[in-house]
Amino acid sequence: MHTTTHPSAQALVRARHHGPLLVLALAMVVLVLISTAGVLLDPRELLGAPVWAKPLKFSLSVLIYAVSLAWLLPLLERGRRLAWWAGTATAVLLGVEMVIIVGTAAAGVRSHFNVSSPLATTLWSVMGTSIAGAWVAALLVAALLFRARLGDRGRTLAVRAGLLIALLGMALGFLMTIPTDQQLAGFEGVAGAHTVGGPDGGAGLPLVGWSTEAGDLRIPHFVGMHALQVLPLTALLLELAARRVPALRRESARAGLLRVGTALYLGVLALLTVQALAGQPLLRPSGAVLAAGALLVTAAAVAAGRVVAITGRAPGRTPGSPASRRTAGTRPGP
Repeated sequence: MHTTTHPSAQALVRARHHGPLLVLALAMVVLVLISTAGVLLDPRELLGAPVWAKPLKFSLSVLIYAVSLAWLLPLLERGRRLAWWAGTATAVLLGVEMVIIVGTAAAGVRSHFNVSSPLATTLWSVMGTSIAGAWVAALLVAALLFRARLGDRGRTLAVRAGLLIALLGMALGFLMTIPTDQQLAGFEGVAGAHTVGGPDGGAGLPLVGWSTEAGDLRIPHFVGMHALQVLPLTALLLELAARRVPALRRESARAGLLRVGTALYLGVLALLTVQALAGQPLLRPSGAVLAAGALLVTAAAVAAGRVVAITGRAPGRTPGSPASRRTAGTRPGP
């Protein structure tokens, strides 16, 4: 009797074999605990926020990314050695970035956009180089994923689109490195900002700190990066729901819904980017932004309904059935 194992489950098991990413993830767990203690116990503030708030947010983000990348790499059928080195380079580069973020936080000084001294400029340059290197490594993994069979069409679309949109979200971070007009008019040791239409460090939303007074480029940056988790998780939820919802049992229905979801995600990302660049706070959008958002949601709802109506009529394969396992490249038992 042959043992049948879902491909994604195999990947999750093999993910532990990527030692560097595992070490990075474990280090981030420790850093989350240290940063949380720092937020609670260290009274110092930087730009209106606890000095340990940035290490806390970045350690959580790097933890999620390291685990996600460790899950993705075993999905590859070709280029696994190259992908392993890309993952290793990512672990090292993100580790270097985190060392600088933690070190500057402990010293009570800015890490990002800080060019106030030769040392600060060097640290900021090293961080920028590390981030760019991690982006190139992710681009390499994305290229390899487009040559891999990832199961059904919906799951394949979710993984590939998730990583590509995450790359776009990472790239949006480079908009923050452009000096503002005020910085160009009078140098004060800072070159770049995440707030548009106001200074960094104003009033912000709880936990995330996104500006409530002006535009904030961290918002599209965050939303774009986490497509790598949102879209594959959506594919998984659709596969689970297909066991109880007949309209989702067809692979084409789930793939169609994920195409709609991907288009909606890209539309929201574009809208958030425009809103931030226009200097509008997230919770105080203009009428034009609200209208565009309503149009996006309506179009997505109509498209999703059409997908279900067209593809959900005929019975399809239920995820986990013998037929679907053969589609995923596994063999059922005799």
